[in-house]
Amino acid sequence: MKAINKTWSVLLVAILMALALIGCGGEEAAPKETTPQAAQEQGQTNEAPADSGEELKTTYPLTVKDSTGVEMTFDKAPAKIASLTPSETEKLFALGLDEEIVGVSDNDDYPEAAKSKPKLGGFQVNEEAIIAADADVVFAASMNAQNAEKLRELGVTLFVNDPKTIDAVMENIELIGQITDRQADAKAVVDQMKQELASVTEAVKSVKDEDKKKVYVEFSPGWTVGKGEFMDEIITAAGGVNAAGDTEGWFEISEEKIIAANPDVILYTDDVVDEATKKTLDQLIKERGGWDQIEAIKNDQVIAVDANLLSRPGPRVTQGLIEVAKAVYPELMNP
Repeated sequence: MKAINKTWSVLLVAILMALALIGCGGEEAAPKETTPQAAQEQGQTNEAPADSGEELKTTYPLTVKDSTGVEMTFDKAPAKIASLTPSETEKLFALGLDEEIVGVSDNDDYPEAAKSKPKLGGFQVNEEAIIAADADVVFAASMNAQNAEKLRELGVTLFVNDPKTIDAVMENIELIGQITDRQADAKAVVDQMKQELASVTEAVKSVKDEDKKKVYVEFSPGWTVGKGEFMDEIITAAGGVNAAGDTEGWFEISEEKIIAANPDVILYTDDVVDEATKKTLDQLIKERGGWDQIEAIKNDQVIAVDANLLSRPGPRVTQGLIEVAKAVYPELMNP
């Protein structure tokens, strides 16, 4: 079995074992908007007028739905908050909720303050630790109904996020900002993300469709990502074409198929080591039979990217986009 770093371990467990948690909790109340976008469509908002100078505040009770459709009502801003996945932890810290965070996953390593928070489990959640944390809400990403139902039965209020696009990540941050009454902080985070996204869009806009480079991403030995996931959108937003984009989701590759796709650029995560051979991911890629005929390898375009920036659908996802764009089109991103 091949070992990967702790960040990718969480991702692969989510993919292969579908470890997920679905949240519920709170009593019924008069429904409020479920997302900022829905609120705008209904003509409702918790935001103060743009020029009023008033602080953005949430009106409670607030009823929202998570990504699984589970509805819950918050009578006030949660005073104690926990996270079961690195992406959610990054969002909470980005919103300035350091003091409210009472637990994080064993795999959380960013920001530095996350390392000192109580741990609630890694590959498998620690139910006893979660209950002991006594959080008003627990945030998680991409987790299955069976595990969620068990936590629900234990009285845990769980909110699941599963954004598939960069825009969805930003909307999700805004929603967490509503739940926690940190709308101003959420707006600042999202505004920065929008600026980073726009900087890449502007830089690569001159690339014609016929000139777009094929990009292959390998985040764990033999594993890549197809369409329908935010990582696929990152490749597209960076002006590339996903060499594995004819398949959906996360999947184990056919080496022959990648040879046939002949990507111009190969991106790999910078912290993966094969347990059996002790080789890094780029060494494994370059040593595969027939892969020396791939343009990316012939032209020395096998490039490392930060695993956390690429894998976590959180506030740094647009920084990951910038890193990918620099790897694919350095002449455009570094004029």
